[in-house]
Amino acid sequence: MADGDENSSANPTTLAGLWLKSRPSRKPPPPQPAGSHSTEPAHPSESGNTNSQLGLLFSTPATDPTNPPAPQPATRRRRTAAPPDPTQTASDPDKPKRRTVRAKPSAPPPPAPTDRRIFTVRDLVTGIRQQVEREYANLWVEGEISNCRLAPSGHIYFTLKDGDAQLSVVLFRRQAEILRFRPQDGLAILARGRISVYESRGQLQLIAETLEPRGAGALQLAYAQLKVRLLAEGLFDAARKRPLPAFPRSVGVITSTGGAVLHDIVKVIRRRHARLNLLVYPATVQGPGCAASIAAGIRFFNAHPEKADLILIARGGGSIEDLAGFNDEALARTIAASALPTVSAIGHETDFTIADFVADLRAPTPSAAAELITAAQHRIEERVQALDARVRRAIRYLLMQARQRLSALSIAEIQNRLQILIGRRGQRLDDLRHRLESAANRSLRTPASRLATLTARLDRNNPSVRLALAGQRLESANQSLGRLALTTIAARAATLDHASARLHALSPLAVLNRGYALVYAANGQLLRDAADTKPGNPIRARLATGSLTAEVKTVDTP
Repeated sequence: MADGDENSSANPTTLAGLWLKSRPSRKPPPPQPAGSHSTEPAHPSESGNTNSQLGLLFSTPATDPTNPPAPQPATRRRRTAAPPDPTQTASDPDKPKRRTVRAKPSAPPPPAPTDRRIFTVRDLVTGIRQQVEREYANLWVEGEISNCRLAPSGHIYFTLKDGDAQLSVVLFRRQAEILRFRPQDGLAILARGRISVYESRGQLQLIAETLEPRGAGALQLAYAQLKVRLLAEGLFDAARKRPLPAFPRSVGVITSTGGAVLHDIVKVIRRRHARLNLLVYPATVQGPGCAASIAAGIRFFNAHPEKADLILIARGGGSIEDLAGFNDEALARTIAASALPTVSAIGHETDFTIADFVADLRAPTPSAAAELITAAQHRIEERVQALDARVRRAIRYLLMQARQRLSALSIAEIQNRLQILIGRRGQRLDDLRHRLESAANRSLRTPASRLATLTARLDRNNPSVRLALAGQRLESANQSLGRLALTTIAARAATLDHASARLHALSPLAVLNRGYALVYAANGQLLRDAADTKPGNPIRARLATGSLTAEVKTVDTP
């Protein structure tokens, strides 16, 4: 039992050690009647194994030096050590006595302990939970909210962080409904509740009864202060934002190679602009080295401007702690000093970082950034359509001028003017007739006409009529689809025939069929000049069908 106490004191942060240390058995046990068994685990390895299996951390208050643990009975210590050697004690009485353990093969093994108690995991965790709930029944805890999540049941789950420590907190629906504010990430709060253990996971948690806001957390405060300072320096001004190149040849992507962000970017780029090159700089996008890693990538692309026309900084969504590296001042100044245009695509559409405000363009998501980079490629079609419309308008204007010149030279100009006057009078007469009929209809409207209108509306809304019209439209669409398919197939077949004819015309074998030949030297090199060979050298001629070998007799050069 002494060894077990030493293990417990060496690991004060485990729940098992806390529970075993706080049990009344630490005091000298009272005398027990014969035949009764102790409830303490006799074997020292049992408590150690229990501690290692739980693996639950809990910061316990320091042990009071004025109240040390009670000494253990000497009978329990004698179970783990062999008796001292009487020969050595008697030979030198002046030396200090020390205990020596020796293995004696002739000695019988010690008897098995009879007071050992084995805990099941559930019993041990339940005992720890009960002990913790008794010791920490009502307390206040201050920290910063992170990973806040509202469950469909109405319960609120979040993590309370303070420095390098964190504690899981649950606020049940009954208490959450009476809160005057909504918990969110980055909010510093003061929580009152009790400590408990979630037995299904063996996890320590705080069951909160009420929450009080304490202002924004450290990360939110640092973010707001840095944003105000950089805004005052003009790093967020729209005047210093540079436009992206319309048709970039290569894009430098700074992101992690192990996430789905890079896959999404590549997918969008290949779909919209397959010829655009992507040069990826692997970077750390989370943790202490995030800002330095991304700044190194920006400096790399600026040192090699021939490798990329613009820089894309991308990362998936996350909490404010995950995106804290993009709120670094040194990184913001590196982005502002970049000679290449930068695009920031960090997190989701609702996530904003300092890097987003400093970059030349902020995209809501990495996929949207890829679409913005390739937007000019898609605007080409719109530009072509606009030019086509301008050409058509110009042609119509030229035709109108030609008609005007022709009418000026026509002999029947007077007849045309008379026709115009008659047309205007007829238009005026039609207008008056229409106004007269409208006034008559308004004054002579009867319930019968209203009934006819309602009947017509009912007929138009008749399901059978609507179904018949829908069937007609479906049949017309099927016929149009068939005609379109036949037209498309015919056009593709014509294109294929044309390409095949061109390919056959460009084939070297087709040239040989017209009587030409390819002449090679003895070393297999194609002869293009008579000066490349000499009389007496063998040559080989490739014909349309077969080849022949000959010998050069004479060489005629210009």
